[in-house]
Amino acid sequence: MALEHITVIDLTHMLSGPYGTMLLADLGARTIKVEPPETGEGTRRLLEHDPDYSRDGMGAYYLTLNRNKQSVCINLKTDAGRAVFLDLVRHADVVFDNFSVGVPKRLGIGHEALAAVNPRIITCSVTGFGETGPEIQRPAFDQVVQAMGGGMSITGTPETGPTRSGIPIGDLGGGIFGAMGVLAALAEREKTGVGQHVDVSMLDVQISMLNYMATMHLMSGIVPEGIGNGHFVHVPYNSYPTSDGHIIVACIGDPFFERFAEFAGIPELMDPELRKQPRRLAEKARIDALVAEKFRTRPTAYWQAELQKARIPCGPVNDFKEALNDTQVRARDMVKPVTLHTGEVVEVPGNPIKLSNAKDQPFGSPPCLGQDTLRVLTDTLGYSAEQIGRLKDNGAIA
Repeated sequence: MALEHITVIDLTHMLSGPYGTMLLADLGARTIKVEPPETGEGTRRLLEHDPDYSRDGMGAYYLTLNRNKQSVCINLKTDAGRAVFLDLVRHADVVFDNFSVGVPKRLGIGHEALAAVNPRIITCSVTGFGETGPEIQRPAFDQVVQAMGGGMSITGTPETGPTRSGIPIGDLGGGIFGAMGVLAALAEREKTGVGQHVDVSMLDVQISMLNYMATMHLMSGIVPEGIGNGHFVHVPYNSYPTSDGHIIVACIGDPFFERFAEFAGIPELMDPELRKQPRRLAEKARIDALVAEKFRTRPTAYWQAELQKARIPCGPVNDFKEALNDTQVRARDMVKPVTLHTGEVVEVPGNPIKLSNAKDQPFGSPPCLGQDTLRVLTDTLGYSAEQIGRLKDNGAIA
């Protein structure tokens, strides 16, 4: 696999960091999750006893985010535990965390300390606001950065008010950009032989993802508002009710509109003036009302089949059951089995990155707490049974 030569030490917890290291593990990186003894990482407790959302004593959070990883218990608050951790760093390529700003340095495991024992080490910290600027000490979770990043203000409608994304894009975006930053640092290390620190702010990521809409505001001074499932430029581009659900139509550009108008057979849409985008945008409400009236007459499957025949971009608004059982999704292995330690098989989302030179590998079971401590200390670090015994006795490992 692409990253099978890379070892990642995973100090992450909750969602943003574990998602970033999950992506690296899915690409083949040996990912060693370092957890505090006894309690383990925080998501181990989330939903662990829920009858619907847990299996084998693991909740859906932990089970999903920690496939393909190993677990080692080290007490980083002890001198002996830090010494073990530094030995592990000597054999690693990446250390990935999402602690609050300053925590790695207080623990004695900031980038400078780790680079002193392994100059090739790459460290990555995903935080709410980054490591520079006036707000770095503020706590932040997903919805905080969604709100501050501007995206919530254009999600929903004036009637509903600001609406957060249904999926936690604040956390997930931080993890994705963290993994991307690690890959960039690994690529540069091929040239220089030296590692570096990757600083990712979840708020920065949200600002980046505003993309062209931010540029539109910076050019014009116009503050956009929420317009539901419609578009600020393209018409028709919206979700429309059918007789049994909803369907999306996305007409981008004049040629697609002309094709759609011919397909729909709505006399008002044949107006030559509507062939140009500015006029369509000016009459967006009228066009959306005409299209919605048309689509209400038949079920979603009918419209999807007919629109596809006409080569018009469209899609049903799926619920989770429909999305996860979509034939295209299944054909791309985007739902994959994980065999747990009990032998039970559960399904989780797959890896969206398909590399032509990489063989498809089954996902490994998320680890039990500390299940790999002995193996890693023995096989990777070369510790003796006597050393390991002393470390256990003084509470440095478990």
